[in-house]
Order: sequence, then structure tokens, then C-alpha cells
Amino acid sequence: MSPALPDGEPVPADGALPAWVGRTDADAVDAEHPEASDRPFGVYLHVPFCSVRCGYCDFNTYTASELGGGADQAAYATTALREIDLAARVLRDARVPDRAVSTVFVGGGTPTMLPARDLARLLDGVRSAWGLAPGAEVTTEANPDSVTPASLAELAAAGFTRVSFGMQSAVPHVLATLERTHDPRRIPDVVRWATDAGLKVSLDLIYGTPGESVDDWRTSLESALATGVDHVSAYALVVEPGTKMAAQVRRGDVALPSEDDQATKYELADELLTAAGLGWYEVSNWARTDADRCHHNLAYWRGDDWWGIGPGAHSYVAAAPRAGAQTAAPDAGAPEASTPDEHVGVRWWNVKHPRRYAALLEAGTSPAAGRELLTPDEGALERVMLQVRLREGLDLSVLTPAGRRAVAGLVARGLLDGRAALAGRGVLTLRGRLLADAVVRDLTDE
Repeated sequence: MSPALPDGEPVPADGALPAWVGRTDADAVDAEHPEASDRPFGVYLHVPFCSVRCGYCDFNTYTASELGGGADQAAYATTALREIDLAARVLRDARVPDRAVSTVFVGGGTPTMLPARDLARLLDGVRSAWGLAPGAEVTTEANPDSVTPASLAELAAAGFTRVSFGMQSAVPHVLATLERTHDPRRIPDVVRWATDAGLKVSLDLIYGTPGESVDDWRTSLESALATGVDHVSAYALVVEPGTKMAAQVRRGDVALPSEDDQATKYELADELLTAAGLGWYEVSNWARTDADRCHHNLAYWRGDDWWGIGPGAHSYVAAAPRAGAQTAAPDAGAPEASTPDEHVGVRWWNVKHPRRYAALLEAGTSPAAGRELLTPDEGALERVMLQVRLREGLDLSVLTPAGRRAVAGLVARGLLDGRAALAGRGVLTLRGRLLADAVVRDLTDE
């Protein structure tokens, strides 16, 4: 069961955005406010299909048998292209400055359950609607058993630059608990096929699966590094309510690891990945160089604009700075520019079920289910929550006075780097990464 959508206010049937996200005639000629056209713009494409629904997963995904008619895989690319067309029109009508797309990320689900030609069609739709910026990063997620050398070569020829494989583990009994279907011995092959096609490769790992030992986790890390990849993501397993695994835990069929076990595994990941030349750049992500980072995910953490295509997908567009707007005082914890309506951005989300999503678009209606208009205080809170997770850290001047007073205590407790704090940046230490949520609470008084 995927999580429920948030509560929010209704979205107009045509998907129109609030007037304050676009520029007025005065703003368009105000050379002091170039920020809106300079802000990166990304596109997320959600493909909701999986061959098997894993017991731990709470993403908005479906097997073919769950969906039935009206939302089949064969029709999906055509449906998603309708939303791309709608998105281009909505942004144009809102007078949001034109920007070529900096990053595209196709996630799921298992995007490579669609034929490579359909993924190419979706990328062509993005290219036609907005254009791709020079050097744009174009990523697709994939399961190791859902690709071939030919399909990866076809994706590269279509303009994809990167593939993120859901490796999860190299240990058969751990994969069985997660209900993953691939053979771990296939990982070196798919990495080689992708690199031969000219694609950058990331491997996604999960630690903390019930029954996984520290030695199992070490095996997974060493197996991933042995492939020579330049990017690894390592996520702690979170068992969400409503999933099959949550029911197994409740019945006592499986036991979750302790917090100490999770911390030990994170520290081991950081030790081995760092020793292999991959540096952390976000709490759960390591890359060999800046160029090897996932720039699409960085856009989320930095608060850039993006449009999410697909059932259940979320989107965000910041308010345009206004001509003559005054910069907010740092003590207010507000962003650098205000708007007449005192909102800094709008976030919205699509209906979850693929059949409803397809029906709305076929009728010429926005598939958005609801939205929220972010106030300066909400925007400042999100900025702290997201940017403190990054290696470059958070600009401490955006904190409220109470948040700034908390910094010294966090440094004393070994959670924030002292030298970085003296330079005005809030940068997590290794221990701070393990307790990132606690750091955010102290910095925001939440």
C-alpha cells in the first residue's frame, strides 16, 4: 500500500498556477531579479509498473494484474506525454520564464519494464516541450533483470546519460527477504553493459534488512565497489505502515535490527566507500567526483523547480522575485524575496491511481489532486531540513536567532563541524549524519 496523498487545497481543472509564480511586465524588465530564469528546472517521470511488488515497498507502484484495462503499460507513454504537453502550457500561461531542462529522472516502479522506445518517446516529449540544457543529466532507474545490452544501448542513443540499478544487496537470503527477483551475480554484467553503452552507473543499496548481518552488508558493499561504479546510494530500510513487511514485523515473523546495528552499517558504508575514493555528498549518497553526483536529486535538496509527470508524482515551482521587492532580514528566517501574497512557492501532487490519472488527461483535465502554497516560514524550514543533509551544508545566516544559538551546542556534541560553523556553514559530522533529524529539530525548534 503506497502512502496516502497529503491534504491540500483544490487545483483548478486546467492546472493553472497561482499568478505570483510568474513574472509581471515590470518584473520581466527588472535586471536586478534574474533569479527566476536562472533557477534550474528538472523533470521527474514516474513509471508505476513492477513485475513483483516487494514486501517493503510503499511507492506508488502496481503490477499489471492489479491495474487491468485502461492503464496498461502499452498506453502509458502516450498518457504521460499528455501531461508533458499540459505542463508546458501551464508554465507558459503562468509566465514562468522559459528554461531548458537541466535534469530528467525516470523513476518508479521499474521504468525499464517499458520498452526502451517508450522511454525514448518520453525523453523526446521533454525535449520538444522545453529543450535540454547543454550537458543535461538524464537518468533512468532499472532493475538488474529488466535490461539487456541492446536496451541500454538504445537508451544511450536516445539521450539518456545515466542508469541507477536497484542492486539492494549481493546476498541471496537478503534479496529473498526483500522479495527482489534478480540474481546478484548479474550485477557486474549489467554495469559493464551500461558503461559499454556510454552510460554513467549508480548502484542503490539497502541496509538493515531483517536477518542481514554486518558481514552480509560488507559483502554487498565490496561487491558494489568491485564493479568500479562511480556512484553508490545506501539507504536504511524503513518499514512503512501498510506494507507486507510491516505486517510480518507485527506478527513477529521477522525482527527489525536495532538502531545500533543500523549505525554500525552506515559507518561501515562510509568507511569502505571513502577508502575506495567515493566521497559523501548527501547523507545517503557517495560519488567519486562532483560530476558523478546525481544532479537531479541535488535539485530537490537545493529547492530548485521541477515538474513531476505521472500518477502520484509531486511538483514544485518557486515564486518569481518581484521588481523592487525588499530582501527579508536574516532574523526572520525568510527567503531572499517576498511576494505580494507572501508565498515562496507552490507544491502539488497528482492523483495516485494510473486509471484515474489516464482518464483525467484523456478528458483534457489536470491530473493534480491537491496543492499547498508555501509561506516564507515553511520555505525556510524546508530549506534547513534539506540543505543540512548536503556536504556543503547550510548557510547558517538563514536560521532564526534561536536556531543560530543552537549551533554551538551541536558543535560541542560533535554533530556539526566546528571549523565549518566558524565559516558560517552548518555541515554534519559523521555522527551528525547518523542523527540528522535531531540536528534539524535543534536548528528549527521543531
